[in-house]
Amino acid sequence: MRTNLNGKTALVTGASRGIGRATALALAAAGARVLVHFSSAEPAADAVVETIRASGGSAEKVAADLSTANGPHELARQVRELVGELVGERLDILVANAGISKASPIAETTVDDFDRLFAVNVRAPYFLVQQLLPVLGEGSSVVLLSSLAARSPVGNLSAYAASKGAVDTLVKHFAASLGERGIRVNAVAPGVVETDMSNFAKTDAGRDYTLGMQALKRVAQPDDIAGAALFLASDAARWVTGDTLRVDGGSKL
Repeated sequence: MRTNLNGKTALVTGASRGIGRATALALAAAGARVLVHFSSAEPAADAVVETIRASGGSAEKVAADLSTANGPHELARQVRELVGELVGERLDILVANAGISKASPIAETTVDDFDRLFAVNVRAPYFLVQQLLPVLGEGSSVVLLSSLAARSPVGNLSAYAASKGAVDTLVKHFAASLGERGIRVNAVAPGVVETDMSNFAKTDAGRDYTLGMQALKRVAQPDDIAGAALFLASDAARWVTGDTLRVDGGSKL
């Protein structure tokens, strides 16, 4: 079944690399206009926009530092302006992919580390959804990024895991609150993915550890996660909301 997103507009946060980049390209390939968010990697975001346009798609870049208290509000302001210009005050798809990780033993985790993880991974998507409510409506889909770490111990990721557990909770509350408006809210929960955030997976030891906890014996690529985000964003998932979809190759079964 081919996903058709013609005429729809999507925002993908953290879209300059990794899972965000792959998701932006997948949504564009399905016909969506894509707003490519970045924080500091502008050349990489430009490359994503150029790739989409070179394939006949439509894309714009938007910048905001989501680690700051006002970052989500500033991003939403830009998006509301762009959406108004493009399609008349409507955002069909939000993929809140931007996130950070920090591996640290409990005894060595600092308050600053903890606060930054929650600022980017929890506070930012919460207030981004809030500030985009004026342009989200019937048929809109919100996809958040959770993690295998939210349900199972993986390395020294206790603070990161707690932030992703909060995302799983937000999914249920957002879905329950926004369902009356016809807005669906779900999450994808990847396992280990070969991205800059999981550089250890590129080492022999990291690869062995990853394969040892998975049913499927290869390391995931960003495209593997993008396909799940595309599904949740599409009408094929029109009766799915409040759910966290595990996309982890059968990790920790």
